[in-house]
Amino acid sequence: MFKEFEIPTKDRYELIDITDKVEEIVKQSNIKTGLALVFVPHSTAAVLLIENETGLKQDWLKVFKKMVAGFDFMHNRIDNNADSHILSGLVGQGKVVPVENGNIIRGAWQQIFLAEFDGPKKRKVIVKFI
Repeated sequence: MFKEFEIPTKDRYELIDITDKVEEIVKQSNIKTGLALVFVPHSTAAVLLIENETGLKQDWLKVFKKMVAGFDFMHNRIDNNADSHILSGLVGQGKVVPVENGNIIRGAWQQIFLAEFDGPKKRKVIVKFI
């Protein structure tokens, strides 16, 4: 089974909780046991599993910005978004989460986030069941 949905982003760097949407797709799928791949087909966005707490999200965004600050990226001569590509590659465009008894298995403080590094854009999220 394969499902996709779109998420509009508002800021250049942004973290958007997509857990509820992914869980809704899992429920609709009637899949009881397996794996769910959550994937963004974009080279300037990523998928992250973190706690949905305002201060922590701000901390993550600060870390991301610091990681790519001060570099003279060659790609910026073309698009001026090398930082976005670098962060997307480091974080990764997909995560696999287990599904058991029709539910995603995750820790109490783990939510699924779309990490935007080159917004604002309309981003596609794919959920594929294995």
